Amino acid sequence: MVNNDKNPDINQKEPDSKDFLVSGPEKGSMSGSDTASSEPIDSPSAESRAEDTPVVTIHEEADNNEAADNEENKKPLLKLDELELDKIETSSDIEVPKRLIDQVIGQEHAVEVIKKAATQRRHVMMIGTPGTGKSMLAKAMAELLPKEDMQDILVYPNSDDSNTPIIRTVKAGRGKEIVSAHKIEARKRAQTRNTLIMILIFGIMGYAIITGQLLMGIIGAAFIFMALQYSRPKEEAMVPKLLVSNEKDSHAPYLDGTGSHAGALLGDVRHDPFQSGGLETPAHDRVEAGAIHKANKGVLFIDEINTLTPHSQQNLLTALQEGEFSITGQSERSSGAMVKTEPVPCRFVMIAAGNLDAMEGMHPALRSRIRGYGYEVYMQDTMPDTEENQKKFIMFVAQEIKNDNKIPPFDRGAIEEIMREARRRSNRKGHLTLKLRDMGGLIRVAGDMARQDGSEVTTTDHVLKAKSIARSVEDQISDEYTKRSREYELTVVSGAQIGRVNGLAVVGADSGQVLPIMAEVTPTQGATGNIVATGLLKEIAKESIINVSAIVKKFTGKDIKNMDIHIQFIGTYSGVEGDSASISVTTAVISAIEGIPVRQDVAMTGSLSVRGNVLPIGGVTYKIEAAAKAGIKTIIIPQSNLDDVLIEDRYKDLVEIIPVTKIEEVLEIALVPEKRDDFVEKLKNLAKLNPGELIEKISQAKQTPGL
Repeated sequence: MVNNDKNPDINQKEPDSKDFLVSGPEKGSMSGSDTASSEPIDSPSAESRAEDTPVVTIHEEADNNEAADNEENKKPLLKLDELELDKIETSSDIEVPKRLIDQVIGQEHAVEVIKKAATQRRHVMMIGTPGTGKSMLAKAMAELLPKEDMQDILVYPNSDDSNTPIIRTVKAGRGKEIVSAHKIEARKRAQTRNTLIMILIFGIMGYAIITGQLLMGIIGAAFIFMALQYSRPKEEAMVPKLLVSNEKDSHAPYLDGTGSHAGALLGDVRHDPFQSGGLETPAHDRVEAGAIHKANKGVLFIDEINTLTPHSQQNLLTALQEGEFSITGQSERSSGAMVKTEPVPCRFVMIAAGNLDAMEGMHPALRSRIRGYGYEVYMQDTMPDTEENQKKFIMFVAQEIKNDNKIPPFDRGAIEEIMREARRRSNRKGHLTLKLRDMGGLIRVAGDMARQDGSEVTTTDHVLKAKSIARSVEDQISDEYTKRSREYELTVVSGAQIGRVNGLAVVGADSGQVLPIMAEVTPTQGATGNIVATGLLKEIAKESIINVSAIVKKFTGKDIKNMDIHIQFIGTYSGVEGDSASISVTTAVISAIEGIPVRQDVAMTGSLSVRGNVLPIGGVTYKIEAAAKAGIKTIIIPQSNLDDVLIEDRYKDLVEIIPVTKIEEVLEIALVPEKRDDFVEKLKNLAKLNPGELIEKISQAKQTPGL
């Protein structure tokens, strides 16, 4: 730290409470005086108060009594443990918790961690799907932090080294008083000096008039005026700058540093284009605080932590370790890069957040710091559909309506429809979704529909209209693609074709799409056969194609070494990922090898094990709805996904859903052989073969043409 004895402007004795404060704290002091001047306020006399007192009429008293009676007769609000859907008329009957931490639902583990971390001032990293409550928990932590004396941070000029401004802290609210007092004192000094200059100029002009040398007097006065103006000291240059300001008795600050560049996060020193000639801006006046400094003694929330540059993450780690961080220019080409302040306090609690991929781009040392001095939390995206959680979800609906403050309350039917949609969007049997940002959007759109209709409450019809309007872009694109593919016969929903299957895929997070898959088999031109798959397949999809070859060998009984198998995914311009098309690919390849047509009024989705077991997949509800929109009548899904199906009522009569457990069941439903009974018997016999028997059968097929 710089010796303050050499800086008289910083070490002057503070004036008493009757004077303005014109200097910083004494050497070694970290806080200023708490005294502040105040002027007495004359209170009005008893007579004037009596004259000014309004007369309350009998009508006003009656109105007040009526309002009091209405308040007494008002229905008490239902608390969480008292909630029952049958007792609720509208969402306005439900009491909404005042604390943010009590408004978080379905994240019990995260809530417990946040409470502990707030008490002990620990750092937290939250990883999970967007919209599950990470930022809300961060704000709640700011409310839970133990009460501390907040500080203002001031930056002073340094007379020894102008490029090393001095940092001082004072109690919250004192910073504004100090800066204001310095400005008033500087203004007084400037006024005094200007008065003396004017007296000198008038004296010169008076002497010139008396002696008859008016022209020389004007030239002399102008010269002296310009010389004094250029050489006079800048009082404003010695005024400290308030770097971080807090109000008295203010709560712990909450700063969102998501997406901040280095200057906004770590602080910066502005560039000075003049730098000399008396026109330069003092270094301390160009210093700007970063989010880490503004969050001192509070919470700094950074979402998508992996998007910060490695340099910013390294500096953030330093700030976490030291509890203070000097401010310097972030650009090497700026004059601010020459300035570096004394260390600035930044004792904040950091909450880092991100999706699952955030950990890959995160600085290892930064993550280690959080793990060693805090907690890591995985945010759930669903919660069990229990009675207790249903009550919490009802409370969530009520608090979204109250917090929005623009939409009418929801009636019982509207709340039930919102909960049904929450079950549908969970994509898991017996669960409710915790992607509450998306659900909140649906609630607000439904409320807007009710407001547009002039309704005092939001009903089921409004929620249903909102579901049809507030669709994701992916869902709208999927509908448009389905229409166009039908027009150009890319999607076929009737008849039977060899080597062609209607697969199903998920687009985005909440929409499905029919995915036509075609297969063709040709004699190999090389030493061995190949499986060629096209359609921008990604890693998992490529591996699933390789696994399909084992099933093909088993259920055709043929050696595919002499075959090239070509598989094409139609219209997959954004690529294919996942293995949910495994049963579709297998069916298309077996159809091509055996020359057996596939029903085109059937769509299917499901993963496969190498032994032919049909495994569960995701997004089954959206896939079924996409098939129904396309006009497909029969849909094959894994048996284990049957309870996950929560399609809209308008689709239920349009489709038949068939659950399966093995690939032979899929082939039996989808393929249309000439001799069906013989084909079914062949499938059963092949399914019973053990590996040794299968190898022997394939060897016989090689030696016996036509077998």
